[in-house]
Amino acid sequence: MYASVYCTVPNQDKAEAVVDDLKDAGFSSNDISVLMQDRRGTRDFATEHNTKAPEGATTGGVIGMGAGAGLGWLVGIGTLAIPGLGPFIAAGPIMAALGGAAVGGATGGIVGALIGMGIPEVEAKHYDERIREGNALITVHTEDMVERDRARAIFERHGATDIATGTGAGLGSAGRGTTGANLQNGPRY
Repeated sequence: MYASVYCTVPNQDKAEAVVDDLKDAGFSSNDISVLMQDRRGTRDFATEHNTKAPEGATTGGVIGMGAGAGLGWLVGIGTLAIPGLGPFIAAGPIMAALGGAAVGGATGGIVGALIGMGIPEVEAKHYDERIREGNALITVHTEDMVERDRARAIFERHGATDIATGTGAGLGSAGRGTTGANLQNGPRY
């Protein structure tokens, strides 16, 4: 059964370390998604006096060496601007979801993209909040239960929070959702 393992980490450096370990463990770049705010881009925009703002507000630009270079092997990595939210770094299946209809949908933005990836709305809103706080969301999609366990172990080894496994993120009551997922170090609904 196709499912995912999700987690959040506090910053880009930690996200890159987790992704490096996932790569070393043999996970495909097609099965890993990363989403985080592009804080470097925000600082650069504030200090750069001759920027090309209209060009920076598009979806899918390729990331330069400074922002996300350690994530560069992931499929579809790029930067995008979500109206009202600012610049983000995204890679993997989530990049396609954000670049597609989810951004303009009724739910909109990050929440819409996460719901489109199969994460229940309550969990999607939680992850959206964590991303807005500056955390990075990392997901690994796989049909193999052993691979899910390996991904979870990598997340735990790096001190990731909000770890969940299942077809959804599973933030249900007492940390368990209808998918049987288990969220660690996050809110208990």
